[in-house]
Amino acid sequence: MDRKSVKVKIFGSEYPLRGESEEFTKKVAGYVDTMINSIHDKIPEQPPLTISVLAALNITEDLLKEKDKNREMISNFENEIIKISNYLDTSLQSNG
Repeated sequence: MDRKSVKVKIFGSEYPLRGESEEFTKKVAGYVDTMINSIHDKIPEQPPLTISVLAALNITEDLLKEKDKNREMISNFENEIIKISNYLDTSLQSNG
């Protein structure tokens, strides 16, 4: 798939980025920009590098929390599927 180049603005600077979807690339850049600006608003005296590292840590925390929730949901679905399968096996054996 052809990766489109799109210009995005993050923390006042423009960056040309490539991605499979222009809309998704803009969404990702917007999320990063929002996170950086949110941290900068709370601690404006910190240098941009510190703000960026803190933003990266917060974004990574969000990602890992979502991954954990996803793993838990998959595990719950698998357990429910096993229960249903066992129930069906038991039902079929008692009717057979």
